[in-house]
Amino acid sequence: MDVPSQWVNATVCSVARIAAGPVASAGVIDLRRLRDEAPYRDGAVRKGVSAEIIDSVLAADETWRSVTHQAEQARAAQNAASREIGRAAPDDRPAKIAEAGRLKEEVERLETEERAAAEQRTELALQAPNPAAADVPSGGEEDFETVHEVGECGEPPAHDHAEIGALTGLVDSESGARNSGSRFAYLKGAAVRLEFALVQWTMDLLERDGFVPIAPPVLVREEMMVEAGFFPADRHQVYEIAGDDLFLIGTSEVALAGLHRGERLGRAELPLRYAGFSSCFRREAGTYGKDTRGIFRVHQFDKVEMFSFCDPDTSWDELEALRTIQEEIVGSLDLPYRVINVAAGDLGAAAAKKYDLEVWLPSERAYREVTSCSNYTDYSARRLGTRWADDDGTGLVHTLNGTACAVGRTLVFIMENHQRPDGSIAVPEVLHPWLNFTEIPAPA
Repeated sequence: MDVPSQWVNATVCSVARIAAGPVASAGVIDLRRLRDEAPYRDGAVRKGVSAEIIDSVLAADETWRSVTHQAEQARAAQNAASREIGRAAPDDRPAKIAEAGRLKEEVERLETEERAAAEQRTELALQAPNPAAADVPSGGEEDFETVHEVGECGEPPAHDHAEIGALTGLVDSESGARNSGSRFAYLKGAAVRLEFALVQWTMDLLERDGFVPIAPPVLVREEMMVEAGFFPADRHQVYEIAGDDLFLIGTSEVALAGLHRGERLGRAELPLRYAGFSSCFRREAGTYGKDTRGIFRVHQFDKVEMFSFCDPDTSWDELEALRTIQEEIVGSLDLPYRVINVAAGDLGAAAAKKYDLEVWLPSERAYREVTSCSNYTDYSARRLGTRWADDDGTGLVHTLNGTACAVGRTLVFIMENHQRPDGSIAVPEVLHPWLNFTEIPAPA
């Protein structure tokens, strides 16, 4: 698998914006480990990056380190020459002044080369993804490992989610398409109340586990997309607001990542956990003709997202904790599901490891993704400049994220898995306290 062309095409416009920010000082990937540790390098190759690209990144880093060393030596020589002027005999001063001037020009030349080398190194390093962890299976989309399956997979209902949504008046796709285009829909009546119930119930569960509720902005600047790890790889999936240097988020993870940009967090306080609720926007490029019916794959949807700033020594335990929460949420809704360990070639640029939680969709006789959780290790923190600090020093935090509730898809799975033979839909019991109904009547 080759590196997606959009990684390369979108890099140049991003480099200038981040050159003076945290990325410039912290780097975009751990180049020392990429150079010195074979398993780390292999983790990047298993995600589909060619050895040639990695070699070019390391060559650019070597050039930058070489010219930086030369610039440091020239600055030291210039400073020494300047001090010599004051100590020189009158007859020797003109020569000393001339030498200091020559060294000044040399420093300026080398500093120009240093800036160009740093920009080139950043441009190339942006093409290198976070290497896959050692326990991530190799291969592509179909090469995942099943962790386990929970619940009994039911038979197809009388109506699939698109049909029952239209028949019960829960979903109005026709008006959505007429007013906004394909992959838009209106949620109506009981579906709206179910959405609010899902969000309230999910937020209560997350607050129990120390997550701070956040309603973040849904528009962010380009550098935030870069530093959160989404650009350049996922630029093709993002809506841009022309003329305003703003982009609609595809997940509140992007905005949540920026809560501690450039900060040092007390190590004893970690993890810092946040639960973001937002509308999300995705272009769904590359999915033409796929999942066009109903609300399974739409351009706008609402989601509750978990985000954790974590101590690097405990981030793998934190990933398992996020997965446990996701399983509790889906299991409490009485939905049959499986957990898979996603293969390296199917991971996004930022994730070192990702679990997908897939729910059984009876009408398709298949599991379909409802949530995922990922450990980005220090990939985003390196760009964001987010560090931990204690009495012994400082270091980069690890960042993790996981969907707690993708509302639209969760409604789809409820409509099919809890549909009775007459077409009525039973509401999961855990949602009853937030509703004034316990079922959605069968269509007339």
